[in-house]
Amino acid sequence: MTTRHTNVAMQLTVRDKLTVNRLGYGAMHLTGPGMWGDPIDPEGAIRVLRRAIDLGVNFIDTADSYGPGNNERIIRRALHPYPDDLVISTKGGLLRSGPKDWIRSEGVPYIVPLGRPEYLRQQVEMSLRNLGVESIDLYQLHSIDPAVPLADQLGELVRLQEQGKIRHLGLSGQPGVTINELNQAREIADIVAVENLYNIANRADEETLRYAEGHHIAFIPWFPLGHGDLVGKESVLAPIAAQYDATPSQLALAWLLHHSTATLLIPGTTSVIHLEENMRAAEIRLGNAEMDAITAAVDRAKPQAWRPRRIHADITQER
Repeated sequence: MTTRHTNVAMQLTVRDKLTVNRLGYGAMHLTGPGMWGDPIDPEGAIRVLRRAIDLGVNFIDTADSYGPGNNERIIRRALHPYPDDLVISTKGGLLRSGPKDWIRSEGVPYIVPLGRPEYLRQQVEMSLRNLGVESIDLYQLHSIDPAVPLADQLGELVRLQEQGKIRHLGLSGQPGVTINELNQAREIADIVAVENLYNIANRADEETLRYAEGHHIAFIPWFPLGHGDLVGKESVLAPIAAQYDATPSQLALAWLLHHSTATLLIPGTTSVIHLEENMRAAEIRLGNAEMDAITAAVDRAKPQAWRPRRIHADITQER
């Protein structure tokens, strides 16, 4: 049975080790087209990041593959020296080949993990330099490499953690991390976060979410707005959102906040206006009956749910 929470706590504490506001910010799109290179408007990107901090965001998600490296560097340029309570989560272990890697219209996405220990060590060192820090608050293995034993991948990150270069460890996946993988990982390292594709229209990883909730692991949904499919006037959420004087984006985020106390949201935008709109999702209160009605409406509409899936060790295709 799913337990929902009408009185939503807006802070998340992971096993007394990490406390953040549950409405964070995903910085991926503060890069060039195709998440490649510098943002077209660097000063605009800086304004978005600084406004996020003004609005109470203290969790920012990035990765070494966004740019690659450019995303981490724009965060440093905008916010360094960082506020004391800011948690920056970055990721490593995913290769890039060019700006068309993750463009849906280009066909099969290029999602190729590389989990060799020496590569992960190099990438941690690069992220430390890019972000301008001596220790990374949360470092996530961006994608488990099936060609390398998980003990070798996480083992290297644990060694870096013991050296003080990483504070906390997490796992990410495309489309997500399974419960079996989480169990294996937790035998090697103290995993405090898992980042999976998840939103109201794409709940395939519900069991992983409930596992995270039960084991006091933060669950970070990537594509919380369904790759943009849940926003705009044509969204299935639009008529429901109007009842709350809200946008579809706000309702999609509010649903995630109410659905589980383990969710830590990272909606991304390049617009200060949209950022401010997203942050107001925290003001929406939903009861159990309202949550059920919203879920049922989305399920009836059957919006297209995009998920990458691995078909070989290092290749994925869209499902």
